[in-house]
Amino acid sequence: MAPKKIRLHIAYDGSGFHGWQTQPGLRTVQGTIVDFCRSFFNDSSARIHGASRTDAGVSALGQVALLIVRTPIPIDNIARVLNEHLPWDIAIVSAHAPPREFDIIGGVRKKLYRYSIYTGPVRPVLHIRHCWHLPVNLNIDEMNRAAGHLVGKMNFISFASAADKRKSTVRTVFRCDVTREDEWVHVDIEGDGFLLHMVRNITGTLTDIGMGKMSPDDMPEIIKAEDRTAAGTKAPAAGLCLMWIKH
Repeated sequence: MAPKKIRLHIAYDGSGFHGWQTQPGLRTVQGTIVDFCRSFFNDSSARIHGASRTDAGVSALGQVALLIVRTPIPIDNIARVLNEHLPWDIAIVSAHAPPREFDIIGGVRKKLYRYSIYTGPVRPVLHIRHCWHLPVNLNIDEMNRAAGHLVGKMNFISFASAADKRKSTVRTVFRCDVTREDEWVHVDIEGDGFLLHMVRNITGTLTDIGMGKMSPDDMPEIIKAEDRTAAGTKAPAAGLCLMWIKH
């Protein structure tokens, strides 16, 4: 039986996972899905590749993955089958046959991450696994003024983790917006790709600016420095969510 290639749209609550990528002895999203598929479909060669490697504690509403598995089950029924057996914190939103030229990683054009901050005085216990509780008054106008400096194609190494060993640290950010909804503040960053911890480091720096610890006028110098120590705080993983990926 020839293996089937199946494009999956996946959502997951990242609070119970050590990220997307398989790691020996740790619970990950990729590992959970592939282990189930190898057992359920009796295919030891089954594998799955994600379009984005989310970190430990980071959630997703729009992860895209390519599942390669031998199974007689029609692709139209794969999402239902997986949802009946996968754990509660993973959901297969849809499953489709990809076009022949589909490239799960190289074909990515845009991604959108949203970071959620709750600024109210009492921690929001029903949402605490998916936000940063920061009970302060953030200056949204100043944060947006700083965010404007991040739009464009440039070297984002000042916002990358030292553990990121990729050869190129140049990325394009199409938009970076800060919005407020009552006591919630959202940072939306859309780009063609992101370095390790880049969105969290950008968000932390913007919150430092929103609290008056730094100035929006510092942002060009932070970028120019090409040094992580020039930027601000790293925001916790819990508030970050991968919203969508476009190929």
